[in-house]
Amino acid sequence: MDGLSKEEQILKAMKHTLSGVARDTATPAGMKHPLSKNTMQDIRACMQLIAAREAELAEAAGRPSTARPHYTDEPQGNVVVPFEAPDKPDKS
Repeated sequence: MDGLSKEEQILKAMKHTLSGVARDTATPAGMKHPLSKNTMQDIRACMQLIAAREAELAEAAGRPSTARPHYTDEPQGNVVVPFEAPDKPDKS
């Protein structure tokens, strides 16, 4: 699995499974959700813990975190802006 540690593979699989459960049990607005409020809270808590641990592991491995969304036109890396200092007026 693209060079991930066993723990990272497990976290990725768990996140994928929990996301699938949430997606598969989604109901239209106004309908009662098949999962209890406590179960939905537990899923959210698990997803937050998984995301936090993934960030810790990525940082420890020296990999940049890709969890943050990026816009396609967002500059990647540093942007150098050319700057010319204005001429100083003569002090005569």
